[in-house]
Amino acid sequence: MRAVIQKVSQASVTVSNQEVGQIDQGLVVLLGVTHDDTDADADYLARKITQLRIFEDDQGKMNLSLTDVKGSILSISQFTLYADTKKGRRPSFTDAAKPDEANQLYEYFNEQLRSYQVNVATGEFGAMMDVSLINNGPVTIIIDSDQQTNK
Repeated sequence: MRAVIQKVSQASVTVSNQEVGQIDQGLVVLLGVTHDDTDADADYLARKITQLRIFEDDQGKMNLSLTDVKGSILSISQFTLYADTKKGRRPSFTDAAKPDEANQLYEYFNEQLRSYQVNVATGEFGAMMDVSLINNGPVTIIIDSDQQTNK
């Protein structure tokens, strides 16, 4: 699993000109799922993302986690995170999981985020979405579950 995390002061997602998700302070998480991902990958990413200390404390240092600041998450499924651009000019998406498999893990990932008492708004799996955000910092971090030390 691959997550692109952006610290935001606000964010929203619309589908067919209808807002389906919105948050204030928190994180936008773009989540890609590949073929060999499991619940354990989702567990790892949910724990890592909610506990990642990227919010400023009173001294302006990145010392606080999402749960410390009681922030929210806007979670967006994004298969294009597994684009292969090695050949030609048109990306291949064969490394992305099949939609049914990806959706199941995406939903499980969101449940795991909520288990940390985090408010989670979502986009609509498989839909064409417009995501708007104000990146705070800017802070953008990429985490791959295959890089965890205990895997």
